Amino acid sequence: MLFEQIARNKRHTIYVMAAFVVLVAVIGAAVGYVFFDSTVAGLILALVVTLFYIGIMVSESTNIVMSMNHARELHSADDDPELWHIVEDMALVAKVPMPKVFIIEDESPNAFATGNNPEHAAVAVTTGIQARLNREEMEGVIGHEMTHIRNYDIRLQTIALALTAAISLLVNWGLNSFWWGGGRRRDNDREGGNGSVQLILMLVSIVLIVLAPLAASLVQLALSRNREYLADAGGVELTRNPQGLIDALTKIDDSQPMKAADPSSAALYISDPFKAKKSWTHLFDTHPPMADRIARLKKM
Repeated sequence: MLFEQIARNKRHTIYVMAAFVVLVAVIGAAVGYVFFDSTVAGLILALVVTLFYIGIMVSESTNIVMSMNHARELHSADDDPELWHIVEDMALVAKVPMPKVFIIEDESPNAFATGNNPEHAAVAVTTGIQARLNREEMEGVIGHEMTHIRNYDIRLQTIALALTAAISLLVNWGLNSFWWGGGRRRDNDREGGNGSVQLILMLVSIVLIVLAPLAASLVQLALSRNREYLADAGGVELTRNPQGLIDALTKIDDSQPMKAADPSSAALYISDPFKAKKSWTHLFDTHPPMADRIARLKKM
């Protein structure tokens, strides 16, 4: 059951990331048509912008994310022996390098991992999770985060953030192009007899540009939800103790929203830090329903 779930979630991740890449390409083509009167130019622009954002996020992801969430780094076991040794033990079991360890001053129990790869990873926990969870429960949570690191989920989320930022920039350029004279050449084409085709293509491009941010958010959230299921399964694989993670998630779910979390980092946390009201379609949820996650763990 465990390995079947891991394999299934990995396939879903491939589909979601493929959809993200296709979305960036389509938006680039639409912006290119509106602004440059060339879909090829738009695709090239999308590629350049995307690589730029990915380069920034990959090289500075840990510093950026930890700063946004007001986290302070532990530099040795002397700073917090229990937490340090739990992270150290779970890193050893997961066969990944010891990540940097951070603490967020917040009474709400939560945690997340970030970074570019296992060699440059970091784990952050709130003071609230340290206060409420026992050692077995903390091991389940840290095992969950180590799975994110081991499976390169941290890099996937970093790339997803970069792709979303690239799409936002492309959309802004596309919408602003009308103020810069976009579409004049197509006006001339319509006078030459291609008016209907050009008008349809223009309308389709505009619709794609307007809806792009929403589509990007949905794809990013779908990626986050899928990787949470996989990390839960991996946490059990590392600890051999599903009950520890079940009890941890139950306590995390029964808590108040965080005050220090950054909204753009919400998908990184083990649970929605803002306790947002879930939609009936779950399309806009940052995480899978906690009841579903616990139910899956109980079957392991």
